[in-house]
Amino acid sequence: MTTTTREWHLAARPHGEPTPEDFRLVEVPVPEPAEGQVVVRMVVMSVDPYMRGRMRPEPSYAPPWEVGEVMRGGAVGRVVASRAPELPEGSLVLTDAAWREVAVLDAAQVTRLPAATDVSPSWYLGVLGMPGLTAYTGLFRVAGLRPGEDVFVSGAAGAVGSLVGQFARLRGAGSVVGSAGSPEKVAWLRELGFTAAFDYHEGPVAQLLRAAAPDGVDVFFDNVGGEHLEAAIGALRVHGRAALCGSISGYNAVEPPQGPRNLSLMVGRRLTLRGFLVGDHAELRPEFTETVSGWLREGRLVVRETVYEGIENAVPAFLDLLRGANTGKMVVRLAPDPD
Repeated sequence: MTTTTREWHLAARPHGEPTPEDFRLVEVPVPEPAEGQVVVRMVVMSVDPYMRGRMRPEPSYAPPWEVGEVMRGGAVGRVVASRAPELPEGSLVLTDAAWREVAVLDAAQVTRLPAATDVSPSWYLGVLGMPGLTAYTGLFRVAGLRPGEDVFVSGAAGAVGSLVGQFARLRGAGSVVGSAGSPEKVAWLRELGFTAAFDYHEGPVAQLLRAAAPDGVDVFFDNVGGEHLEAAIGALRVHGRAALCGSISGYNAVEPPQGPRNLSLMVGRRLTLRGFLVGDHAELRPEFTETVSGWLREGRLVVRETVYEGIENAVPAFLDLLRGANTGKMVVRLAPDPD
C-alpha cells in the first residue's frame, strides 16, 4: 500500500484574488486503515467556484478551510484497501475528501457508485453530480420553468449554466439566452441549442440582453450576480422568477459589491428572486438521476469538460476557474482509472 501521499493545504487566507502563494502542496504519511475504513486512491477531483468562499474565515453554508490544514472537495476514487465489507477493493466511490491523492476514510464518508462502463467517473462530479443537480433544482423547482417560457442564463458556458440551458431546451422552453466570457464560448452555446448568446465583455449587459431578448424573459438562472443580476431584473416580465445560484463576479471582491439599482421593479412586476442551496433539495436526486441519465443515454445532452492533469495542477485549475478559463466542468485527473 502507498505509504505517503500528496495533498494541498491552505497556506494563507487571500485578500482579493487568490495567488499560488496561498496554497502549499505537502507530502504526508498514509496511515493503516482501521476496522470500518477504506483507503481510496482519487481518480479525479473537482474544483468549483464555491470553494473560494471556504477560503474566508467567516461562517457560511459550508465550513471554512483552516489555514495549515488539507482542503476538501468532491472527488471520485477507487478503493485500494478495505476493512469495510460493504466497500470491497475496486469499488468506485464518491467523496468530499479531495485535494489529495490518497485518503483513509470511514465507510460513512464515501458513497459507492455504480460500476457503469459507459459513464466517465468525472461525470459524477458534473452532469450526474452536484452541478447537474444544481441546474435541475434551480430551473425546475426554484424557478418553476413552464413549457414555452423564455429563459436567461448568466455564466452559461460553465458547469452549471451549460446544463441549465440544455435542460430548459429539453423541457420545452420558448427561447434560451446565455451570457459567456469569450466569442468561443458564445459559439459553443449556440452549438448546444441556445437561441441566442452574447459575450458580456462587448458592452453593458443590459444592452446586450435587450438585443438578445427584446421582449424580455420569464426565468433567470444566475451564476454571476452583479451587473448580470441588475440586467435580468430589468428584463424579467410580470411574475418573472429568478433562481440565484451564485455570484462569481464578486467572489474576489475586497469591498461589498454594489447591489442592483432597479429593485423597485420587483413590486410592479411582482417578481420573485430566490436564492437556493442544492443541499436543501437532496430528495430530488432520484428524479434528477433518472431523468438526466435518460437524456444521456438518448444522446440528448452534450457534456464538455476542461481537464487538468496531476495533483500539482489542482491549484492552477482552481485559479483558472475563478478567471473563467473553463468551458463546461473543470476537473483535475489525479490518476488513471484501471476500470
